Amino acid sequence: MNPPPRAALITGGSSGIGLAIARALGEDGYGVTVSARRPEKLEDAARRLGDQGVEVHSVAANMADEDDIKKAVSGHRERFGRLDVLINNAGIGIGAPVAETETKKLDLQLDVNLRAVYLVARECIPMLKEAGAEHGKALIANTASIAGKQGQGWLAAYSATKFGVVGLSQALHKELANNGIQVTALCPGFVATAMTDWVEGQVPKEKMIQPQDIAESIRFLLRTSPNCVVPELQFIRPGDGDI
Repeated sequence: MNPPPRAALITGGSSGIGLAIARALGEDGYGVTVSARRPEKLEDAARRLGDQGVEVHSVAANMADEDDIKKAVSGHRERFGRLDVLINNAGIGIGAPVAETETKKLDLQLDVNLRAVYLVARECIPMLKEAGAEHGKALIANTASIAGKQGQGWLAAYSATKFGVVGLSQALHKELANNGIQVTALCPGFVATAMTDWVEGQVPKEKMIQPQDIAESIRFLLRTSPNCVVPELQFIRPGDGDI
């Protein structure tokens, strides 16, 4: 079997936004590596993608662990040999007032939501530069949040990490733009995923942004010309300027 002409690595790829993006890219002919922390859930997602005709590879990895991050990237390289699209999607939100937040819960959000985005990007840049040199349109999309544009009470640590993702995306763009690599921060409000189960009593899932909406934005980013850079995309619900 010939390898696919393009390949993508998606962290947090076992459900929600990550899985929707993996499915969309697979439908468009990309080979995809999906990574997530829980092996059973990840293998189930990979099996479903494969049943839908996607050429998929899975690597269980904890994004709070640098060795696991390196394992995910090297596993992708061994399977596909190239990387055209990196989706830094893994994230965690733990709601609590600052005065009551345990340090370990702060550290976990800093590690997964921000540090891991930095480390995954660092490990992937050599492959992305190769793709950028080949066709001028490699892409890094980092999942931030509307909470990374407007600080949210009771989500202070989460907001801080997502502000950091926006800033990191801007810095990566300045470093990589001349290498044929585009960088976009994705800033959605409430998306109908497990992460928003806590607010379902106030906002029904069918009234939320859908994971497929975010997946379609990746298709848009990949279909624009190399001369069109989109630094950031915000996604909000009708009439809603908040998360």
